[in-house]
Amino acid sequence: MKNIINMKNVSLLKQNRVILQNINWEMNEKEQWVILGLNGSGKTSLLNIVTGYQFPSKGDVSVLGNLFGKTNLPELRKQIGFVSSSLDRFNQTLRFETVEDIIISGKFASIGIYEQVTSDDRKKAKQILSLLRINHLEGEVYDTLSQGEKRKVLLGRALMANPQLLILDEPTLGLDLLTREELLSSIKNIINQQCHVLFVTHYIEEIIPEITHILLLKDGKIVAKGRKEEVLTDKNLSKTFQLPLKVHWQNERPFVSIQSHHALT
Repeated sequence: MKNIINMKNVSLLKQNRVILQNINWEMNEKEQWVILGLNGSGKTSLLNIVTGYQFPSKGDVSVLGNLFGKTNLPELRKQIGFVSSSLDRFNQTLRFETVEDIIISGKFASIGIYEQVTSDDRKKAKQILSLLRINHLEGEVYDTLSQGEKRKVLLGRALMANPQLLILDEPTLGLDLLTREELLSSIKNIINQQCHVLFVTHYIEEIIPEITHILLLKDGKIVAKGRKEEVLTDKNLSKTFQLPLKVHWQNERPFVSIQSHHALT
């Protein structure tokens, strides 16, 4: 089975503070992962290591068969799509761009287009619009879009380079219920296109049926990892979120309720 991500004994320290500790984790072909944990649990730092923007203090990392320290990271990043609510900081730059141009810019990993665009690029952008069910946005300017539409366009941009790995860092942040479900439906379509997804969220109910595996983080350590049916237990989630939680499943999606208002000690 092909390895997508492999971390061995990975730790990260910042100014003598432990951010990640002894992370042993691998993501394999045909697996779709969600990372869950409270703020400060190490989720973003883990993503920064996967994308090569942060180097671990110790341990070995390989992504898509590339061992860190012996690989060209800018070239590797071209194989990784990334969508995050943090990309909203580019709104001022993107605001007057058309939807298609923003999607096409993903081929060049740039904000804006500074290279030659081919007819094949335009054709690919249209295919992505169809995949994400946003054909009606063709020709629209970014500044006129709703928050949910903007997030879908950025998702399309991440797909333009045919990534082998798509990282979604809280992509539904700030979206209303309907828009969130529409975005989750788009993610379902992407997974069905044989793309590997690594999805960070705070919300258990966003774990769609296509997600196969879960990584639970607390204080920079792994609480549990593995197939979602085995990992998403009352005990594991209560420990991760420091609340007495109960898991129930509906339409192949997990939901949680709080058993009492007293945090666990």
